[in-house]
Amino acid sequence: MRSFVRTHATEVSLLAVIIAISAVLSVSTANFFSLGNAFDLLNISSVNIIFAVGLLVVLIAGGIDISFAVAASVVQYGTAIALGWIGGGGWISGLLIAGSLGILLGAINAFLIHRFRVISIVATISTFNIYFGLLMFFTKGVSIYDLPDWLTDRLILFEHEMPDGTWIEITLPVLVMVLCVIATWVLITRTTTGRQLYAFGDNPEGARRFGINIGAMQFIAFGWLGLMAGIGGLIQAHYAQEVVPNALYGRELDVLAAVVLGGARLGGGKGSVLGCVLGVLLISITQNGLNLMGVSPFAFKMIIGAIILGAITLSNTRIERLLPFVSQKGAGR
Repeated sequence: MRSFVRTHATEVSLLAVIIAISAVLSVSTANFFSLGNAFDLLNISSVNIIFAVGLLVVLIAGGIDISFAVAASVVQYGTAIALGWIGGGGWISGLLIAGSLGILLGAINAFLIHRFRVISIVATISTFNIYFGLLMFFTKGVSIYDLPDWLTDRLILFEHEMPDGTWIEITLPVLVMVLCVIATWVLITRTTTGRQLYAFGDNPEGARRFGINIGAMQFIAFGWLGLMAGIGGLIQAHYAQEVVPNALYGRELDVLAAVVLGGARLGGGKGSVLGCVLGVLLISITQNGLNLMGVSPFAFKMIIGAIILGAITLSNTRIERLLPFVSQKGAGR
């Protein structure tokens, strides 16, 4: 147990913070500690978790991308238009189109970074503005409401009526999120490519000398984020039942903060899927609790920023400092 805590210090710390905040919110609000609210949180957080696991792969590889949320908006529009051309399609064709467009946009970032040696944050700031500018120019900011029935019909995977007459439910976004989380976990922990991504992010020059294809690592990392952005964009359109050009604008910073909060290192070579998911859930739980408490939305960023700072400080504190008996036992061996 102590060995597990030592090797998963960030995840354990985040879980402790989530439990503490949930306990406070349960006392402070009437509806937070309820099954219905928990299910709502899960449904609402699904798209951000899909984005987060994609961004995790880029961070592990030593890069950074802030264009993925806007790319997801571009994918939404592109997919909606393409579906109109093919007569509506279905979930399979929709996911294929969205995923392919997302990979293409991610590959553009990788190409700029690898071919022209542009720093990833500079490249993605550029594509962020290019993607959003082109989207607003061609759409003139007009939303799309005429979507295929299969995309707007809510798919409920599980529902249950509570004693008070309300219904709790798990919808399609949760299933897609779980599949994306599992796929990312398999990629970074159970494949040679995943080990190479960690090695590349931790020491790019050493990875190159070891024979790892640097260009391939960048295209895989940014392509995976593009794939997750495309899927997340389509699922967001399904959840909102409309395509709005600026609906996802600004979400990239919340997701980036959550992934870093979950233990991903901005310098690369470190990060876990569990920590990533916990980071997103911590921010979602905090926002949900503040909303139930009637706190002004303008205070959300300030309060959540303070919590993120505290949680990162806690997660970066050596576990031996938090659990003195661990270090004492280790010293006695």
